[in-house]
Amino acid sequence: MEENNIFEGKTTNEAIENGLKKLGIKKDEAEIKVLDSTDKRSFFSILTPRVVKVQIVKKEDKKQEKVEKKEANVEFDFDKAKNNLDMFFEEWLKVIPNKNITYSIVKENIYVKVDINGDDLNYLIGHRGDVLNNLQIILSSIASKNQENKVKVILNICGYKEKREKSLEELAEKLEKTVVRTKKSITLEPMTAYERKIIHSKLQNSKKVVTTSIGEEPYRKVVISLK
Repeated sequence: MEENNIFEGKTTNEAIENGLKKLGIKKDEAEIKVLDSTDKRSFFSILTPRVVKVQIVKKEDKKQEKVEKKEANVEFDFDKAKNNLDMFFEEWLKVIPNKNITYSIVKENIYVKVDINGDDLNYLIGHRGDVLNNLQIILSSIASKNQENKVKVILNICGYKEKREKSLEELAEKLEKTVVRTKKSITLEPMTAYERKIIHSKLQNSKKVVTTSIGEEPYRKVVISLK
């Protein structure tokens, strides 16, 4: 997603540096347009402090764009993926302490959706879903066995993702108000692509703030800034 921002400085370079620093990106990751250049000034404006404005547009992450495009065209054998996962769960359920766990495996667009339900499964979710995310990676590897393309599994445990989505949407609204009040950008903690998308989507129509993502996986973060 491209985000438009306008930044100021006494010189063009200073305005650019201010913008890049605030967005948390490098110069080669940005498209820069000078709005107020160093044109000649009139005699009467000599003593007026100069303000140069530049507009910085964050370039689309080409690498991520290619990944998403590739994912959109992924084809896989769902029956084979389901069979791989069923074999795993058959053995897995024998060794875990909970004996009342149920699971379901369905195909949803280009993904395999796995839902696990039962009592006292917080240990499978972990702190802010860290165990769930790791288990999701393992299930993706298992589902991809003997497949030509990698199969992406979306794992949900006891409705955690719905609860997490609601929590993140509420957080986005709260931080939007904080940014507007303090006029300072806020950088969130590292999140998964799924969680970052929730923040971006919630604030994409905001008239007061914009969101950008900075950093490399798995430490990529969302930044909320004033428009």
